[in-house]
Amino acid sequence: MFADEVKIYVEAGKGGDGCTSFRREKFIEMGGPNGGNGGRGANIIFATEAGLKTLIDLKMMKHVKGHKGVNGQGSNKNGSNAEDVIIKVPMGTTITNLDTNEVIADLTKEGESVVVARGGRGVRGNRAFANHENPAPRMSELGEPGESLMVKCELKVLADVGLVGMPSVGKSTLISMISNCKPKIGAYHFTTLNPNLGVINYGDSKSFVMADLPGLIEGASEGIGLGHKFLRHAMRTKVIAHVLDMGSVEGRDPIEDFAAITLELAKYDQKLIDKPHIIIANKMDVEGAKENLDKFKKKYPEEMIYPISAINSEGLDELIEKLADMVDSLETVELYDKEILKESHILFKYKNELPFTIKRENDVWILSGKDVETLFYMTRFDEDESVERFGRKLRGMGVEEELERMGAKRGDEVKILDYIFIFKN
Repeated sequence: MFADEVKIYVEAGKGGDGCTSFRREKFIEMGGPNGGNGGRGANIIFATEAGLKTLIDLKMMKHVKGHKGVNGQGSNKNGSNAEDVIIKVPMGTTITNLDTNEVIADLTKEGESVVVARGGRGVRGNRAFANHENPAPRMSELGEPGESLMVKCELKVLADVGLVGMPSVGKSTLISMISNCKPKIGAYHFTTLNPNLGVINYGDSKSFVMADLPGLIEGASEGIGLGHKFLRHAMRTKVIAHVLDMGSVEGRDPIEDFAAITLELAKYDQKLIDKPHIIIANKMDVEGAKENLDKFKKKYPEEMIYPISAINSEGLDELIEKLADMVDSLETVELYDKEILKESHILFKYKNELPFTIKRENDVWILSGKDVETLFYMTRFDEDESVERFGRKLRGMGVEEELERMGAKRGDEVKILDYIFIFKN
């Protein structure tokens, strides 16, 4: 079963907790702090594997969660890091953050990988907080939460040549005759519902990959029929090979078909029109095909046209030789998604604004923001020193100053997540 689009929720592991502990041994009255640090939580990593051709395995993974890092222990024992979760995907997989619509990665090479969700930091035990002013701290941190997000994985077939054309023009027959691919072939529309890949061998140990893409119809650029499923795969190819039914077996006009296909490609993305392309005039064994070909050449005199009969294996050697020359002359295809990736994957963008937001609802001040919430999750509220540190951190972020500026008074309630605190300025 072929699957080329999957949505999956990924949740990296929480960092291990730090430990609050003191050395307790006979004859040692003042044992110092010896609480160890926690280990890092598991990252969620997507990595390519050459043998995979579909995302079907991910269909079963609605929610992928990484393990928590090991907690620190007494006697200065640090917790170990959790083992990363590696999700195998085929080459040609694009991963998008559905919350922001940013392209996280476009994995096109064998063994390529990307960390999609980072595990939480393993945090400090009380030994790490010891200093001259406080040599015996009674506080430690809780592990940092791991990143979590909903992602969409899209598989876009990687092929040198993409066969495009209306349904039932003979694309599947052609690829079956010149490669080891054995697609389903039938005399009805949309026999090909998913891309078929075939390897065409030529010369001395040379080959190229051809993709038999789902049949195109008018409105595909708007998603009609197989629509975007077809067009997004076409973006990956080096060469576009238009397959036309010159025999008009189903009453089709090859001139009108070519115009319609070209229009749909242009509507979806102009880059498809700019790709090198040829015309494969199929079904030349049918009566009337020669006359149709003559009309087509008059309409499009500048096009490279290769007449063939796929079913009778006529004209295939010349076609393969031409396609091989075109593939060899082109450098690695410039992937469309790489440009999106450059625009959307911003490592750092400076903004002169506070790292939190405050609003008032029903006489309660609502404090939110990733930094504030992360600090909250990492604080042990059953330790007085940890609570004091929490307050200092909030003041350092400017929370207290901003609350005062907005009119907060002593004794007002401040809510972080589902917890209420009393404002003491």
